[in-house]
Amino acid sequence: MIKRPTRVALALATSAAALLALSACVPNNPTSSDDSKALTVDSSKTACDVSTSTAPSGTLSFSIKNTGDQVSEFYLLADDGLRIIGEVENIGPGISRELVVQAKPGDYFTVCKPGMIGAGIGKTAFTVTDSGTDLAATGDDATAVAAAATNYVAYVKDQVEGLVTSTDTFLDAFRSGDVEKAKSLYATTRAAYERIEPVAESFGDLDPKIDFREADVEAGTEWTGWHRIEKDLWPPAAADNGGKTYVALTDAERTKYADLLKTDTASLNEAVHASDYTVSIDAISNGATGLLDEVASGKITGEEEIWSHTDLWDFQANLEGARVAYEGVRDIAEPKDAALVKQIDGEFTSLETLLAQYGSLDKGFKYYNELSTTEIKSLSDGVNALSEPLSKLTAVLVG
Repeated sequence: MIKRPTRVALALATSAAALLALSACVPNNPTSSDDSKALTVDSSKTACDVSTSTAPSGTLSFSIKNTGDQVSEFYLLADDGLRIIGEVENIGPGISRELVVQAKPGDYFTVCKPGMIGAGIGKTAFTVTDSGTDLAATGDDATAVAAAATNYVAYVKDQVEGLVTSTDTFLDAFRSGDVEKAKSLYATTRAAYERIEPVAESFGDLDPKIDFREADVEAGTEWTGWHRIEKDLWPPAAADNGGKTYVALTDAERTKYADLLKTDTASLNEAVHASDYTVSIDAISNGATGLLDEVASGKITGEEEIWSHTDLWDFQANLEGARVAYEGVRDIAEPKDAALVKQIDGEFTSLETLLAQYGSLDKGFKYYNELSTTEIKSLSDGVNALSEPLSKLTAVLVG
């Protein structure tokens, strides 16, 4: 199962996601002029045609053209066909976008997702052969990269540990039928997950179990996780539920979904605490970009929290997580492109200031359905202004 359109790989673990250190992606200009590493993708309504099924290791550039009539996505998946190595989101009809990946030898899959829902189409094996290219950092960079990885892993562990504890408290209220308490805890409890949201993608199907929206679920697949519970806490009117009267979960069903979320959250905690869990510098910086994509694709559209309308809480947490990831590699990037770093610094501050006008995690935010069209556009413009320079960061780090 492929993650929904708002997901971008961040921490590709060397344990549960063994290809973490092997690859990274950024939607930016390729750093290699080798034609054998410049690939084209035709994403249509019915196919996902990649110009070749093999390429030499090193920096690969996928140029994806959407020739269909729906917004599409392109994924490079790990050898299990589940873990996302890299993706390009929100490719509008007639639009081309780039995915740049530093890939070591191995087996991968490519797939497109027209409409941004479902399992995708045209899933095809893709092989990276050994070119002899050494992607490891050297000298002072090697020390800085190691420190960045250590610090970010510590941050991820801290967030997931907190998530486990706060989720237990939330689920106790939900199981017991204390709807008002559960609703009051919902958005703030999710913040820890939203800060490191793409990490779960690197562990196969954990993120779909924990955080899929109803629209993401394929026919025949059980819908579980946060948003299944969200819908029960904020039951929709029939007009907002496909014309059907919503039927509240029974006590047994509440317990079932609470227990599943508890178990899956514990599995995420176990995965990030594995002794060999680590992250690459590319994964850290791409995660910052990915978290901004999360905001642009789901939060700023109101699609993430369609029942509770707590999208700005998620927005804030995504932004905080992106800031932490960026700060972790900032000092490595600055000597290589000081102007870009200065621009990113400024855009982070501007967006943080803008979002603060609508509230805070401590005091609460304005609900999405209370925002005006002008306010939504202002927030969207702020996200776009930061996303554009941030998308160039990984190329600077690995170029």
